[in-house]
Amino acid sequence: MKPPFEELDYRQTAMGELILQRRRVLALDGAEAYEVKLNGEYLMSSLFHVAETELSKIGLGALKGEGWEVVVGGLGLGYTAAEALAFPHVARLVVVEALEPVIDWHRRGLVPNGKTLTDDPRCSYLNADFFALARGGGFDPKRPGRRWNAVLLDIDHTPSQLLNKAHADFYSADGLRRLKEFLKPGGVFAMWSNDEPDAAFLEILRQAFGNAEGRACVFDNPLTGEKSANGLYLARAPGDSPA
Repeated sequence: MKPPFEELDYRQTAMGELILQRRRVLALDGAEAYEVKLNGEYLMSSLFHVAETELSKIGLGALKGEGWEVVVGGLGLGYTAAEALAFPHVARLVVVEALEPVIDWHRRGLVPNGKTLTDDPRCSYLNADFFALARGGGFDPKRPGRRWNAVLLDIDHTPSQLLNKAHADFYSADGLRRLKEFLKPGGVFAMWSNDEPDAAFLEILRQAFGNAEGRACVFDNPLTGEKSANGLYLARAPGDSPA
């Protein structure tokens, strides 16, 4: 029997102390939870991933055609990437993750989606800073300027509550216009937020893309027995994606 609590990995990283742990939640009849902490703060839990999967559903669900090439910014526990791979239209998926240990967890099968992602030939990991790539030549080091059908982002808590203040310029109209240049005609940018959609950020998205919508993702919270909500943002590059 697995112990009630187990620290699966501990690393010192450029962003601070990173911990992967697994525990049994007694309030949920011993249900197993995988949790990630950075500098003592909870980043994510396998108990709460509805919005992460919805990010892929709404982002890729807005595309047409097939042979999609997709970027996921932020690996986490792999739920957004795994849901993206559930679309047979996806031909290539690149997951950009700044913290190498997080990629290592998936390759070693320490987290629930690790085998799903690592064993799928369509999926590759890129150990890099998503925001630095967005400022530069894009998300394919071998082909600067390469365009994608979709970019799905789940890194910062919200557009204003950042893991690193260096990310702030991305969430400006100019930063988002730079990102738009890496999307194919009709390509989609979708983003997760811990909070429900913010009107001010929606306006910035509209300045950059000409269109934007926000959706509240409401889900059952297994710990409180009540509803909780995250936010999702969606914007589309001009033009029509292939039918």
